[in-house]
Amino acid sequence: MRHRFDGRTLSTLIAMAAATLLMSGCGIIFQNHEKRADATLLPTPGNATRGSVTLIERSDGVQVSYSISGMPPNSEHALQVHERGDCIVINQPDAGPVFATAGDRKKSSSRVEGDLANIRADANGTATGFIVAPDVSLDGVRSVLSRAILLHRDASDPYAMAPHSAGPALACGVIRQ
Repeated sequence: MRHRFDGRTLSTLIAMAAATLLMSGCGIIFQNHEKRADATLLPTPGNATRGSVTLIERSDGVQVSYSISGMPPNSEHALQVHERGDCIVINQPDAGPVFATAGDRKKSSSRVEGDLANIRADANGTATGFIVAPDVSLDGVRSVLSRAILLHRDASDPYAMAPHSAGPALACGVIRQ
């Protein structure tokens, strides 16, 4: 049995097929894409610290997951994002100051955006975990993309006379998508 379609029915069928294809493609276009970036921490000269850091943007901030080894056992260290994405080292990474927006840079006695957290190494010198950084993002003025993330020798003390200084870097990596 053969079906005969008039011009209007055929046009309607073609339009419905095109709409179905278009709508199925919209799911891919409009689905929620996760903003993600990674950094590989490599040791600075004279150090053995190395690891990986993954940053995923969430509604409450950027989740910073880390897995780092080669630190002194049972020690505490500052994990900080610095202004410049430069880990080329001679004696110290030339990563610049801790990342802060212009307004926050003027606050000399408070924690700035790039001062993420202090992390603690276990008895084996490793640290694995995550923190949520509510004041940074992966786009816009608070973006940490293409900046350096450093693990410092000491913990950060935001109330010290020289805030955000945590000693020399043990490891450095550039945050990339």
